Amino acid sequence: MKVSDFNYELPKELIAQHPYDKRDEARLMVLDKKKQSIEHKVFKDVVDYLSPGDCLVINNTKVIPARLYGKKDTGANVEFLLLKRIENDTWEAMVRPGNKLKVGSKVIFGNGILKATILEVLDGGNRKVQFEYEGIFNEILDKVGLMPLPPYITEATKEDNKKYQTVYAKYDGSAAAPTAGLHFTEELLEKIKAKGIEVATVTLHVGIGTFRPVKVENVEEHEMHSEHYYIKKEEAEKVNKAKKTGHKVIAVGTTSCRVLESVSDENGMIKEIEDDTSIFIYPGYKFKCIDSLITNFHLPESTLIMLVSSLAGREFILKAYNEAVKEKYKFFSFGDAMLIL
Repeated sequence: MKVSDFNYELPKELIAQHPYDKRDEARLMVLDKKKQSIEHKVFKDVVDYLSPGDCLVINNTKVIPARLYGKKDTGANVEFLLLKRIENDTWEAMVRPGNKLKVGSKVIFGNGILKATILEVLDGGNRKVQFEYEGIFNEILDKVGLMPLPPYITEATKEDNKKYQTVYAKYDGSAAAPTAGLHFTEELLEKIKAKGIEVATVTLHVGIGTFRPVKVENVEEHEMHSEHYYIKKEEAEKVNKAKKTGHKVIAVGTTSCRVLESVSDENGMIKEIEDDTSIFIYPGYKFKCIDSLITNFHLPESTLIMLVSSLAGREFILKAYNEAVKEKYKFFSFGDAMLIL
């Protein structure tokens, strides 16, 4: 299976640069994989496709202001992108320019309220970094850090930055938003719950590997990045109840999907757990837990378009993507949504 099998033509003007004023008024393409049908709706119509007893699974991770601009002790400008906490005040970071940040290099941010020392050069060129500061780390980050918007969003305003967060974001740790969740409002979630649909939460801290291109020709040779997740007992029980009673489990986003598929047994049952996952889902994969998926439109040749292709079928997904282009849907993080039934 070739990476090029997952390519499609996307006009640059269809890459969303700004979020919708009203989150749930994005467009929604509904794919029925059994009927091979495509419908065009508005996102808030998603409630019509959910039934009492179903379980909607959301990822409540919170994006941190992970982009930091600072200076080396030599005065040179540098940029950090925090990827994940290794332990306490030690983080893995992507750095630029890499050739100026050797082991032992020291960097200051925000007039010295945050300091960093490079401890180690990791595989792939990222750095292991030790931070020093006084006070609470997340409060310091709020002062000196910026939201790590994806590289294809080039026109964002300060207000747009604020909207790069789900309304249910709770636990700090992501370098990118679980973007399918950006379409939900508190009112829409209440409407879903009022219909008798369970809403379960998982937490997966999204790494920047989400945006990394697949650099091998054969899909099977790609190595996925690792991301940290956890599920609480009461949330696992909501998912298991839906499975046991013959109802659907609907994952909101590829991150929720990857958590559920990482932990489920052959019967689709899950349990309380904290771990890392590097699961790579591509065509040929047999889904154990999820029945449906709410997601955005993904980059050509990305691991995410491979994941949705494994659920709905590659040809059907490419047909849908080409129709989305024709109908001028908006793509990627701030764009429109897809529901795969």
